Amino acid sequence: MTINNIIDRIRLPFRKEKELYSSLYTVIGFYPHNISFYKQALMHKSIKQRNSKGRPVNNERLEFLGDAVLDAIVGDIVYNHFQGKREGFLTNTRSKIVQRDTLNRLAQEIGISQLIMSNRHTSSHNSYMEGNAFEALVGAIYLDRGYNACMQFMQKRILSQLINIDKVAYKEVNFKSKLIEWCQKNKVKIDFKLIDEKKDENCSPVFKYQAVVEGIEGGTGEGYSKKESQQLASKKTLNMLKRDSQYLDAVFAAKTDRTKMEEEPVMTVPETDVKTDFIVSQKTEEDAPVTIEREKKQKKASAVKEQEGEDEFDLSDITAQPKAMDKEDIIAAAEAAAFSENS
Repeated sequence: MTINNIIDRIRLPFRKEKELYSSLYTVIGFYPHNISFYKQALMHKSIKQRNSKGRPVNNERLEFLGDAVLDAIVGDIVYNHFQGKREGFLTNTRSKIVQRDTLNRLAQEIGISQLIMSNRHTSSHNSYMEGNAFEALVGAIYLDRGYNACMQFMQKRILSQLINIDKVAYKEVNFKSKLIEWCQKNKVKIDFKLIDEKKDENCSPVFKYQAVVEGIEGGTGEGYSKKESQQLASKKTLNMLKRDSQYLDAVFAAKTDRTKMEEEPVMTVPETDVKTDFIVSQKTEEDAPVTIEREKKQKKASAVKEQEGEDEFDLSDITAQPKAMDKEDIIAAAEAAAFSENS
C-alpha cells in the first residue's frame, strides 16, 4: 500500500465528517460540538446497528428526549407570544406545532430528510420517520449545547422562517373534533369502527378505522396510531359530507328514520292496577251477605236434603243475582215473610 493510499483512507472519514458538519450547520444554524449525538439522531432503527455490547443504536432515545424538550420550548414560546390567552388555547396551539404532520413538513423544509440513515423501503413506508428525526435532532442539540441552543434553533430557524405562529393558532387541524362538532350540532350519531389491525415489516402496529355517521359508512384512515387513523378517516368523511350530496342525504335520511322510531311509542302505556285474579277466594256462601231470598232458598234446600237423605252437589243456588230492591219491595218482602212464619 502506497503512502498516497494511506493518506486517502485517512482523509475519507474526515471528508465525510466535514460534509456532515456543513450539512448540520445548514440545518440547525451552528456547528455541533459533539458530532456523535447528531449521528445517532439521524439513525433510524431500520439500520439495525448495534454497539460493542450488542445493544441497538438508533435515534429512539433521543426522540423521547427531544419530544419532551420540544414541548417545553414551544410551550414557552406560545405562552409569551399570546399574552392573556387561556390554557386551552395555548395547549391547542402548541399541539398544532409539535404534531407529527407539522414536524414531518419541517424536517423536509430544513433538509433533515436527506440526512437520515435508514432502509430505503422503510423510509417510504414510515410516515413519521422524518418527524421523529426532527425530535431526535432537538434532543441532540439539548445534549450538545443545552436548552438555550434549542430555544434559539426553534425561534430563529423554525418560527421566524417557516411557521407563522399566529396563523397556526387559529387554524383548525383536528378533523376528528371538527367532525364530532358537526354531528353534535346536527344531532347526528357518530362512531369510529376498527376495521383492521396488523403489523408492518418492522413489527410496528398499523390501525385502520372507519367513520360511521348515523350507521352510514364514511371515510377510512390507516396509520401507526389509532389517533392518526381516526383523524384521516374524519378528514375523508368531512370531504364526503361537503362534496357528496348523496352521502349527505343518506345520513339525514337515516337520522329521520331513527328519530321517527324514537318518537313513536313502541307499545301502549301499561296499566298500573295490579290484577288479583290469580288469588283463589276462600269465601263460602255462608260468608256472603244473607238476603231474605237467599235465606228462603237455603231452608228449602235443607228440607229437600233431609227428605232425600242424600248430600248431592246442588246447582239450584247458581242463579242470576236478584236485581236491587227499592224501599217498598223490602217492606213487602218483610211482611210476606212475617205472615208466612205465623201461618
